[in-house]
Amino acid sequence: MPEDTAPTAQQRLVVVGGGMVARRLVDALRARDGEGRWAITLLAEEPRAPYDRVALTSYFTGREPEDLALGGQELWDDPLVTLRRGVRAEAIDRQARTVTTSTGRVLGYDALVLATGSYAAVPPVPGKDLRGAFVYRTIDDVADLRAFVEQRRGDLDRPVRGAVVGGGLPGLEAAGALRALEVDTTVVEFAPRLMPLQVDDGGGEALKRLIEGLGVSVRTSTATSKIVGERGAVSRMRFSEGPAIDVDVVIFAVGVRPRDELAREAGLEVGERGGVVVDDACATADPAIWAIGEVACIGGRCLGLVAPGYTMAEIVADRLLGGAGTFPGADLSTKLKLLGVDVASFGDAFAREPGALEVVISDPVTGVYKKLVMSDDATTLRGGILVGDASAYASLRPMVGRALGGDPAAHLLPEGLAPAPAGDLPDEAAVCSCNNVTAGEIRSAVCEGGCTDPAGVKACTPAGTSCGSCLPPVKKLVTSELEAAGVEVSRALCEHFDLSRAELFDVVRVQGLTTFSEIIARHGRGRGCDICRPVIGSILASLGTGHILDGECATIRDTNDFVMANLQKDGSYSVVPRIPGGEVTPEGLIAIGEVARDFGLYTKITGGQRVDLFGARIDQLPQIWRRLVDAGFESGHAYGKSLRTVKSCVGSTWCRFGVQDAVGLAIDLELRYRGLRSPHKIKLGVSGCARECAEARGKDVGIIATDNGWNLYVGGNGGFTPRHAQLFAEDLGTDELVRTIDRFLMYYVRTADRLQRTAPWIEEHEGGIDAIRAVVLDDGTGIAADLDAAMAAHVEGYRDEWAATLADPDKLARFAPFVNAPDAVDDSLAYVGERGQARPATAEERSSGSVLIAGTTPEVRA
Repeated sequence: MPEDTAPTAQQRLVVVGGGMVARRLVDALRARDGEGRWAITLLAEEPRAPYDRVALTSYFTGREPEDLALGGQELWDDPLVTLRRGVRAEAIDRQARTVTTSTGRVLGYDALVLATGSYAAVPPVPGKDLRGAFVYRTIDDVADLRAFVEQRRGDLDRPVRGAVVGGGLPGLEAAGALRALEVDTTVVEFAPRLMPLQVDDGGGEALKRLIEGLGVSVRTSTATSKIVGERGAVSRMRFSEGPAIDVDVVIFAVGVRPRDELAREAGLEVGERGGVVVDDACATADPAIWAIGEVACIGGRCLGLVAPGYTMAEIVADRLLGGAGTFPGADLSTKLKLLGVDVASFGDAFAREPGALEVVISDPVTGVYKKLVMSDDATTLRGGILVGDASAYASLRPMVGRALGGDPAAHLLPEGLAPAPAGDLPDEAAVCSCNNVTAGEIRSAVCEGGCTDPAGVKACTPAGTSCGSCLPPVKKLVTSELEAAGVEVSRALCEHFDLSRAELFDVVRVQGLTTFSEIIARHGRGRGCDICRPVIGSILASLGTGHILDGECATIRDTNDFVMANLQKDGSYSVVPRIPGGEVTPEGLIAIGEVARDFGLYTKITGGQRVDLFGARIDQLPQIWRRLVDAGFESGHAYGKSLRTVKSCVGSTWCRFGVQDAVGLAIDLELRYRGLRSPHKIKLGVSGCARECAEARGKDVGIIATDNGWNLYVGGNGGFTPRHAQLFAEDLGTDELVRTIDRFLMYYVRTADRLQRTAPWIEEHEGGIDAIRAVVLDDGTGIAADLDAAMAAHVEGYRDEWAATLADPDKLARFAPFVNAPDAVDDSLAYVGERGQARPATAEERSSGSVLIAGTTPEVRA
């Protein structure tokens, strides 16, 4: 009798495929199968547990394969679940109901689920098999790509050149991988625009401009005709039209094809364009076999997104336990960040339904393109496209098919971005498209399940457990339901304090408290935690209670503040001296260069117009700063939640278009606000004219010169959810401008939540920007004089942290690599040469012995 075919009361499920959808099926079935009716075997062809393919590009930014694993190990430790890694299903015997594996085992099944996914398609281009040609699908693919690029970089005396064939979602992901590897990249797309399945011509053009602005070349309406080789490796690409380009590496990312060969050989029906044909229960014509994910042909097509695959997994889990779930149709909405650019598409994005109206806002200067597709009476939302700023996606997508309310254009304008609040969503509106969780289910989790925060909702439902883009509306739904029920919503900082950060700030300020011990003794409990201790450290620093390393204050700092430097991934630190306004003398540049040379530091110009020095050991920090302080530099506070930089263009001093002295104002502002501790980092920008070369509208505080003075913008943020700054005041004189910024920043410092940037602070402030404007400009709350005095005290009391540290032997004693061996040198750091500088060696380079620069002395690394 074949292995695992003996009759048993417990039913046997074999899942073929080790991807994201396969794992979701196993997870869903075990969560619902309380009686243990099914014993599950999952065959994963790759030598690892299911992982997050969506996040593959992050593998190039320091993450390891293990970091991409989905969920915890507890699922695979379940006695009813057997995960067989590196095992491929070779054949299915439908009559005997067995699966033969690549190891020769024969597994019996009562139910078989095919979740084999798809493979990367490669067009029939001559040269596609040359060394240096890759696809972009699995961890092994990207690991091979990274190793090849790093090897080529070592062989060449110039940057590595690469190309991606395909400008859709996989292609732009691959281009992001190449850019992460610092490869000069070209994207080649046959269609007339990028992402042709997700965005229209306007969105494609905006996306192209944004991506080209990041240094990636884009060629659309271009067919690749041949890959030319030299010594068996890729060297050149030719096209049906246009000039050829020289390349060292090519990635084919033209799409995927369903892996249906196992089903074909078993005699199962496949679709015209591939894929295992299934009905709306995800069942094949064989009652014991199901198919889910990219390999399933449902409704006549295969779906390449993870969200419908998750839905199929839930349906099959339901059916296996006797349910009657059916596939509700695919939500093809997508929200992605490609090469740092936000792109979202949802609903009838191309206005294919009859009578559709399009509301479009296109700003080629900022690269933002937004479109809403409405019904013919302009009331019902049918779909949309967002490029460059997709912050409205989470609120708009659940409203598809429903009355949007008000002027549709108001949902697209940066300053009027006020969609219907999540609390007003109908119960049937889908909030989490990845896991098909509705507003009603979230409300039920709050009202009936006792959930009181988003974390509780995530534990009760799958909402927010995949891409996370739905968490803002989830949080609003939770809050609105609790408030509607008369429950006071806790804004406590953490388990040790019932006060919010803003309330705690006022308590400390009014009572004049100066230590963590005093504060927690009077207003908290316990010994504190990693949340409240750094927050209180920041509050004390904001109130000017002394050096951040004085006494007890040093013990509540996070790692970066504790050593006044940025910890890097290899255990070394970076050093960033302040360069106000980006203006520096030749002598200053020479001093920085000599420090970098003598300590063997990697140097880079930052986006904030200063120089970052990487690779310093902790014991070298005082030596480095001694020389920088002697040369006239001070701490740039790159390690703190505080002012980072004030970026500027050259303004009227040099530029023929400048109307005001942007550099002079930027320097004055940076020297005024340096060292100002805040809930999160703060960045400013000053542009000398409306051409906006300093990108001021992307900063927390942005200033743009006018003929009559300065326009002030606030609330611009980069990061995971970029925001454009909003106009706060116009044509201010310099003194009035500075006073307004003083009050805005100090009000933010006092009232924002922990780790809250200015953009969400403004959005969540009661009354929004208008209410903040009333406080700052009109003194509507009567605290303007207090805010002015607080900023004046900060300016008067500022002292450079590193200069003070160098003068204090007790503080200097902290900068030792080992407490029990202060004179020892940390020899765990290893580097390789790259473009004339040293960078941290990878794990592969360490294990292979290919480290070119080992040890940590300046002489060795230099």
